[in-house]
Amino acid sequence: MSVEKIIFYVFAAILIASASLVVTTRNSVRATLFLVLCFVCSAILWMLLEAEFLAISLVLVYVGAVMVLFLFVVMMLDVDYAALKSGFVRFLPLALVVAGLVFAAIYSIVSSVHFGLEAYATPAAHPAEYSNIKELGMLIYTDYFYPFELAAVLLLVAIVAAISLTFRGSRERKVQKPEWQVAVNRADRVQLVKMAAVKKEQAAPASDAASE
Repeated sequence: MSVEKIIFYVFAAILIASASLVVTTRNSVRATLFLVLCFVCSAILWMLLEAEFLAISLVLVYVGAVMVLFLFVVMMLDVDYAALKSGFVRFLPLALVVAGLVFAAIYSIVSSVHFGLEAYATPAAHPAEYSNIKELGMLIYTDYFYPFELAAVLLLVAIVAAISLTFRGSRERKVQKPEWQVAVNRADRVQLVKMAAVKKEQAAPASDAASE
């Protein structure tokens, strides 16, 4: 067995175990830390698939930013663990059935029948100077330029809509108008006043004032 297969099986097992602990653990902070471990193991598996950009993005964006935010939010929340434990046993059979259906659906799609070596040939290994980021950028800005820009516009519209729906402040607020600022005349704002220079009188020395 090659080194790549050993690394794959080890981190795949850690990924499955940590993902199970995310769902089953009762401590929210521990669940968040197990989710961080899931992201790290997924990044290592992506590195084996020569998807370096996705692996680095997963670690930097999710582990370095999003999960840190989740961890602080979970630590600051006052979670009632007794209320969470109350319905665990009652909904466990339904949860197992739903989990089994989801697993069966995923397995039917990504099984070896559709994604095995019979359907797809083994990809050729890339040389050492191969740049995954360069190839990904070439695909995004050439073949998939319009879908990429359309997705960016849709995300922008979603952000603007979310801000508009959740805004609770006053709609009547002062805004700057550049056309008014450009048309300002100096004579309308500033008035120059000419005044004669006034020389300050020097005070008499203390000895002269005492003699007088």
